[in-house]
Amino acid sequence: MESHDETGCQAPEGPILCINNCGFFGSAATMNMCSKCHKDIILNQQQAQLAASSFESIVNGNSSRNGKEPVVAGAVDVQAAPVEVKIISTEPSSASSKPSEMKAKEGPSRCTTCRKRVGLTGFGCRCGSLFCAVHRYSDKHDCPFDYRTAARDAIAKANPVVKAEKLDKI
Repeated sequence: MESHDETGCQAPEGPILCINNCGFFGSAATMNMCSKCHKDIILNQQQAQLAASSFESIVNGNSSRNGKEPVVAGAVDVQAAPVEVKIISTEPSSASSKPSEMKAKEGPSRCTTCRKRVGLTGFGCRCGSLFCAVHRYSDKHDCPFDYRTAARDAIAKANPVVKAEKLDKI
């Protein structure tokens, strides 16, 4: 009894059941509810405040709100304006159906020359085709890409011609 007088706290007389009748014990710190029911109540209150504040910001037109203002739930008078109705056809057009058909028909990747399945090990050529390990070189699949011209252009672009200006003779 002496510790009771010193601390000013009273020990509960008996276990207190949750006020939601869930079968667990509650405490005075959680408003005589068990921890699960208390968390559910707090979560519902926060969701209600968030919904009320978002509704208020939509009605008032405030898109950037700090959330420091108190949220008050109440009746809001909203006047509706006439709404224009637009009719959209749901018939598929021929241009929009072709890409979906091509994606559906696209199967496993195959070598362009021998039609062997290559999967992830296929080799892409500069001509834009995919080949297996046997046909990956340009001389094995009769590649139409002009490597000589591409190399000349790359060298010319990388090494521009530099000429010094001629000096006027005095």
